[in-house]
Amino acid sequence: MTSAFAAGGDHRSLPVPEGLDGMRLDQAVSRLFGLSRTAAAALVEAGDALVDGTVRANSHKVKAGSWLEVTLPAPVAPPTVVPQAVPGLTVVHADDDIVVVDKPVGVAAHPSPGWTGPTVIGALAAIGHRISTSGAAERQGVVHRLDVGTTGIMVVAKSEQAYTALKRAFKYREVEKRYHAVVQGHPDPLRGTIDAPIDRHPHHDYRWAVVSGGKPSITHYDTLEAFPAASLLDVRLETGRTHQIRVHFSTLRHPCVGDITYGADPTLSARLGLSRQWLHARSLSFAHPRTGDEVTFVSDYPDDLARALEILRD
Repeated sequence: MTSAFAAGGDHRSLPVPEGLDGMRLDQAVSRLFGLSRTAAAALVEAGDALVDGTVRANSHKVKAGSWLEVTLPAPVAPPTVVPQAVPGLTVVHADDDIVVVDKPVGVAAHPSPGWTGPTVIGALAAIGHRISTSGAAERQGVVHRLDVGTTGIMVVAKSEQAYTALKRAFKYREVEKRYHAVVQGHPDPLRGTIDAPIDRHPHHDYRWAVVSGGKPSITHYDTLEAFPAASLLDVRLETGRTHQIRVHFSTLRHPCVGDITYGADPTLSARLGLSRQWLHARSLSFAHPRTGDEVTFVSDYPDDLARALEILRD
């Protein structure tokens, strides 16, 4: 097999560092160059990663000091914001500095590679809201995100002052983020804190996991209501990692009801009529970036989550 180095790619040559000794080739390429495991595996399979001048399989275990030659794919142009009306998206509050929305299911916070569905940023553009120009082009004004399958309250910065202030507030944990979640079973204790580091799943590119050496992640929870098969929890995030609530409760063997990705029971999900995780961004409290006054915004449960809760209560 010969190398298939892509034209226009970025060619890199370097020795395998000690810290990657014994690691699979695709994983080593992923770690060294910040690629997803899927992208790294595709690169290796295409012959665009040589070890000591030879094409190897993804499963090849690299040795420290071996010479690695990689041609990275040419950068992809960032996705653009397309103004698009989004049925069900409600503007809860808007002023010169911020716009607060109640996000429905199936809507991403901002454009991203591979996502062709509606976005919060596109919806705001469609109804005439001017958003802060700070941040990457496709996510200007975005200071925090909700998963596509998670509903509820989200704030977007309209002014540059608001963007700077809110980014700082989220970074230094000065924003109170409360979620309601229905999880399988009954957490023990009924009220507690989960302190477990999170990073990308070592084997599944689209998932996250509790892993040694991951980013610090802290979740506080309190049981509001218990049912025979599940519990309604009030969850307060101290940190804001991707999929944090879903990962933490899945790790405790109490996945969010309906969250098949993280181990939820599909039979219970079907009985409750859920096609996504029962997880809702219930409220958001922070100091207004211009006035400094504490503001709080609350979102009611959407229809699918409310119906599931009624079935559990019956």
